[in-house]
Amino acid sequence: MHRTYSLRSQRAPTAAQLQSPPPPPSSTKSKFFGKGSITHSFRKQAAGALGPELARKLAILIKMEKNLMRSIEITSRERKDVAKQLSLWGETNDDDISDITDKLGVLIYEVGELEDQFIDRYDQYRITLKSIRDIEGSVQPSRERKQKITDQIAYLKYKDPQSPKINVLEQELVRAEAESLVAEAQLSNITREKLKTAFNYQFDSIREHSEKIALIAGYGKALLELLDESPVTPGETRPAYDGYEASKQIIIDAENALASWTFDSAVVRPTLSLAANEEEEGYEDEDLANEAENLRVTEEEWKEAEGQIA
Repeated sequence: MHRTYSLRSQRAPTAAQLQSPPPPPSSTKSKFFGKGSITHSFRKQAAGALGPELARKLAILIKMEKNLMRSIEITSRERKDVAKQLSLWGETNDDDISDITDKLGVLIYEVGELEDQFIDRYDQYRITLKSIRDIEGSVQPSRERKQKITDQIAYLKYKDPQSPKINVLEQELVRAEAESLVAEAQLSNITREKLKTAFNYQFDSIREHSEKIALIAGYGKALLELLDESPVTPGETRPAYDGYEASKQIIIDAENALASWTFDSAVVRPTLSLAANEEEEGYEDEDLANEAENLRVTEEEWKEAEGQIA
């Protein structure tokens, strides 16, 4: 029955995958610890304790995101188990409940599949953040070198103001400051570029996941409409269930909708109040200009009006 739909083998790429090819499998997926991991806290603490000081805060964020993605992986697996158990429970019930729970299991299993795909796409965001962390780590030595030379100069000026090493160190400081300026400029530029890229990955993955979940929810509610919930009296026989073809078609429609979804076909669009306010301000400025033009009176018109009054 539904198993030909729920446990699908190799599938053709969907429209969304053709528009934006899926990333490689996430590197965060656990390989040795089953459904859980006891290393979350350890990884987070280690990220804050190791590595260049400048990059530590971002390193902690990256590790926290890794923990988050492993939690989503657990959720994905357990949701698939829930879908199978729902189908198993419904199998021994009346025909309508058996068929509907079968098909609901298909949809819930698909939610688990989407969560698994979400992890792979979300990982692109985390990988991009790593490039910011790496450039932060590379800038740290230039800052430390500049600070070290500055401290040495200050020490010599206090201890031995006539030391010939002061001039040498000051020249080194000039070179160190020049190198530091280049490194700081690279850090500023790359941080902005990669931050924008990273969160575009994140929000695109969230957007795709959310809209597909909403589609599944809609088809799930359509399945529930096939369930006859009208009460029967004792001894009365409930009408025979005849929704097999309809429930199967709902699953097919759901598959087609998920396969053909693209960002261009996304339903939810943000409404920015800032842009609306700017348009209103533009209209107000135009109205004020028209009113000022209407109120403008020439000198001849004034003289003409005065003559009429006289």
